[in-house]
Amino acid sequence: MSYCAFVNALPAGTDDPNKAYHDQAYGFPVTGDDALFGRLLLEINQAGLSWTLMLRKQQAFEAAYSGFSVARVAAYGVAERERLLQDAGIVRNRLKVDAAIHNARRIVELQASHGSFKAWLDAHHPLALAEWTRLFKQQFKFVGGEIVNEFLMSTGYLPGAHTPDCPVHRRVLRAKPAWACTSKP
Repeated sequence: MSYCAFVNALPAGTDDPNKAYHDQAYGFPVTGDDALFGRLLLEINQAGLSWTLMLRKQQAFEAAYSGFSVARVAAYGVAERERLLQDAGIVRNRLKVDAAIHNARRIVELQASHGSFKAWLDAHHPLALAEWTRLFKQQFKFVGGEIVNEFLMSTGYLPGAHTPDCPVHRRVLRAKPAWACTSKP
């Protein structure tokens, strides 16, 4: 079942956060580095868990990780790492916490060399998923093919977030995601 079909099958009035995410965020271009980092952080933390759980914990993640500020998370030391590992509002997985801090530091380096994380993504677009995955594995921790795919689909770099018959698909296209604005590999 596609994500679109899943969300459209939710009962009316449900408080499932997937509806708002599907209709307002998934597949739309993301331009700010902190927002991109936040999306990557959530995708990494979702590994082995449900996306619904990530959406329910999104505010807790944002609070725990300094509003998804790349610069602030990159400066985290031992005390902040231990604080995160004790925070019951987020996923307390040592590998995922370490990856978040490492990845923020890598993004700071990419900002220095490319001007922004988004500019780094744009400089490599378009790539096929396998090439994106290789590139991400060279730069970041805890990023496999599924995480990279979902991150890039959710931020508008790869197609597939919505089925063509989904009404949100047309809104995503009007927002000019990267995948729709350049030729595909």
